Amino acid sequence: MRPVRLDLDGFTVFRDPTTVDFTDTDFFALVGPTGSGKSTVLDAMCFALYGTVPRWGDRRAIANALAPSAAEARVRLVFESAGKRYVVTRVVRRDGKGAVTTKAAGMELLAPGLDLAKLEFGLEQSDIAEVLAGTPSEVDTAVLTVVGLPYEQFTKCVVLPQGEFAAFLHAKPAERQKILVNLLGLEVYGKIREKAQTEAGTAETKLKVLDDQLHGFSDIDDAALAAAVSRVEALRAVAAAVDAIVPRLSDADRLAGQAASALATLDAEIGRLSSVSVPSEAANLAATAATARAAVAGAQDAVRAAEEREEKLRGELAAAGDATALRRLLDHHASRARLASEATSVRATLASAEAEHGKAADALEAARADASAARLALEAAFEAYNAAMATDQAVALRPGLREGEACPVCEQTVHALPDMPHEPAVIKAKKAGEVARKRSTAADKAVEERDRSARDLDRALATARAHAQQLERQLAELERALDGAPPPEALQRDLDGIGALTRRLEQAGAEVRKAREGHRTAAGAADRAEERLRSAWRAFDTTRDGLAQFGPPPANRDDLADAWSTLHGWATGEAGRRRAGRPAAQDEVSAAQRKVADVRDELAARFTAAGLAAPGGDPARDAAVALERADAARRRIEERRADAAKMREQRDELAREAQVAKALAQHLRADRFERWLLAEALDTLVEGASRTLRELSSGQYDLGHEKGEFYVVDHHDAGLRRAVRTLSGGETFQASLALALALSEQLAGLSAASASLESIVLDEGFGTLDTATLDTVAVTLENLAARGDRMVGVVTHVGALAERIPVRFEVRRDARSARIERAGL
Repeated sequence: MRPVRLDLDGFTVFRDPTTVDFTDTDFFALVGPTGSGKSTVLDAMCFALYGTVPRWGDRRAIANALAPSAAEARVRLVFESAGKRYVVTRVVRRDGKGAVTTKAAGMELLAPGLDLAKLEFGLEQSDIAEVLAGTPSEVDTAVLTVVGLPYEQFTKCVVLPQGEFAAFLHAKPAERQKILVNLLGLEVYGKIREKAQTEAGTAETKLKVLDDQLHGFSDIDDAALAAAVSRVEALRAVAAAVDAIVPRLSDADRLAGQAASALATLDAEIGRLSSVSVPSEAANLAATAATARAAVAGAQDAVRAAEEREEKLRGELAAAGDATALRRLLDHHASRARLASEATSVRATLASAEAEHGKAADALEAARADASAARLALEAAFEAYNAAMATDQAVALRPGLREGEACPVCEQTVHALPDMPHEPAVIKAKKAGEVARKRSTAADKAVEERDRSARDLDRALATARAHAQQLERQLAELERALDGAPPPEALQRDLDGIGALTRRLEQAGAEVRKAREGHRTAAGAADRAEERLRSAWRAFDTTRDGLAQFGPPPANRDDLADAWSTLHGWATGEAGRRRAGRPAAQDEVSAAQRKVADVRDELAARFTAAGLAAPGGDPARDAAVALERADAARRRIEERRADAAKMREQRDELAREAQVAKALAQHLRADRFERWLLAEALDTLVEGASRTLRELSSGQYDLGHEKGEFYVVDHHDAGLRRAVRTLSGGETFQASLALALALSEQLAGLSAASASLESIVLDEGFGTLDTATLDTVAVTLENLAARGDRMVGVVTHVGALAERIPVRFEVRRDARSARIERAGL
């Protein structure tokens, strides 16, 4: 069974219509907060198929399917099984009195390639599907036929709800056998065997009737009829003669029987008395038992001495002090030495940093002074440049001036012409300004560099000071912790002493276990020796009681060998006395038998003369039967001639049918073929589950079974066998998961019937796992899903597991209803 689509409306927490589409989904997880409705999705699948839910605890408690404020709940599941798609629907309603009942149920086989979008609540499906069931009981029968699993087995192999995860692991052997019989379809072999046994029995009965009828047939031609008439007359004469001889034979037989009985009684007594022999081990059993009892006492003393040594060492170890505290003090000593060395280095570094910081501050002040002087020089150069500009403007007017004429600027008369300068002043001023500007820029850059360097040194100095202060605080704390503590050498000596005591204690513990094992071995040997001695006495008593009628002598109950010797000597003497009287008894038997033989020879001669076989124990009856058969053959020879041929034909056909049916029933006996199949299936299942459990438990556990019960082999406890009910919660989850995966992975391939484990959904236990085990579980589930031959589902609130699953259905719930959204691929 593989779910394809689930539609919910009014079902428990899903008050509003909700659809979960599993199309193209091989590996999914139902995730969400606790109580959001994750497990309700699995409940809906179970309810759609079987009309009940494991968590309800009662198949009649369908009122749980309705949301509190809803009057109707609908659940519809589309699923695949053996390559075909089916849809099963159940409708639950609440009437006016509050009673909740299933009002409608149906199951259809969908048409191949049908678009599931056509499926809506209330849609008439007669044109898109073939109706298989229309009532709840019919749906139950149809689901069992299609899915191949009853409800109890479905919740142990396919959908594993909360509280049912370990049900298959803890199931009783008979219940687990029923599950495997159903999964493997072995019930068909039982039906075939029953049918074959019935057919064989009927054929054997008919054969017996025909054989009885054909037994009286002989040659039935015309000559046989004439011979039969003559035969009747001859046999009447034989019968009359036999009637006269039989009384004599009876008397001879009686006397011969009495003589033979007396001889047989004598031989039996001789045999019983002669069979008495002294057992070879009778002389040693008592001594062996005494030696074994002494060994038990010695082993008990050894156990007591070993336990006292262990207890003494335990007290010495407790008085030796706390090894953890000593190691902590030793670590403090080492830390103090290391921090002291580091503090010395840090102080040197701090002094160097402070010196560098001082130099950097002086260089910064010098750079700032240079920058100030450069700015003043730049301002002077600017003023000189402005003055030069004014001068150069006057020089430009010089060629137009004439002595005695008015100046075009000031309009005063020019009395003397000024000299023409060789180089204009403005050019000189400009060059001086350029030099001053470069000097100022360089000075500003030097200030920036000195300032940056000073800031870096400030930070380095602050860091060094903080480091030094931290080291001082740590050293102070260590000094306080080591106040009054012994030196490291003394601490190490104390630790070495504790280690030596610990090793001696472990050795003493091993000696205690060895002594206890020796005591158990000695006790077992003593019990076996005592049981052999008791068994020997019971054998003696049985032998002596068998001779009680002959009056055996009293037995020495304190000495087994003497008792046997006395009984043997007495029995030998009694047997000898009886052997002495045997020849006379044998002569009496011989004489009586000769008389019987003479009478029988006379009868045999009569029978032989009549063509009959030698008579048996009742010659008169033999003669009468022969006469009756001859007369009956005469009467029926003609009417049976035709019947004989027909009966022979019928017998041959029945013989062939009986042989085939009997051989088939023999091969399919429940204690052979079916039991072998069950054993092989359980071995295969346990082998696969054991491999998975070994991975999940990091090699600690293997799974096994014996007489239908599961157990685990604990490799961390010397291979101890443990019942599965002794496992912890997390260990039970691991074993249950391994078994569930093995069921899904292997039994689907072994099943010969319609049961098909095409999916598995787990709803329990992941929160109990540690990180490493959870990772192993995730990898195992991923590998199972990657095969693509079945769907794997997980219900979990563990985020680390959900994130590794490609398709997630996120379940959320508000004040009105729960909702489901698909995330991932």
